[in-house]
Amino acid sequence: MSGQLSFRKLNDGWNAQPNAPWPRVAVFGHDVLLRFLLNPFRFTSFAEEDEGILRFQNCIRYRLGATNDEGWYRGQCRYSRLAPEWGEFYEIAGPDPDAMDPADWKIAGGASTALRHFLFYFRDETFECIADSWIFEPAPDNALIHRLRAG
Repeated sequence: MSGQLSFRKLNDGWNAQPNAPWPRVAVFGHDVLLRFLLNPFRFTSFAEEDEGILRFQNCIRYRLGATNDEGWYRGQCRYSRLAPEWGEFYEIAGPDPDAMDPADWKIAGGASTALRHFLFYFRDETFECIADSWIFEPAPDNALIHRLRAG
């Protein structure tokens, strides 16, 4: 592992709605599901009501909390000067002494040994989790599954 913090962008061909993505979190066993509205403005294959669902498998902890776009651009987020772009979905790698600083982490109870750190910046909120992996949830209402397979 590198001695420097790095950010790998994970969303390709999709993103969250930029104005009102309405992110929601649900816990199923040791998995965390993140639902949000997709961006139909930049990615025209999505309709305005289309939702994306990401499943974070064997999640240890997660948070959906403060840091909005204004705070990020003003440098008030711990990753403001490090993450390449606002509004993207990343995996963070490398030593991060500030990773557990937010006080709003919730325990999901997984027993992960991978300890992968995922970060998704929404307009008015930030989602983070520590989990083994992530996938597009194969739910019938997940527009990511339908549109990306057809595309």
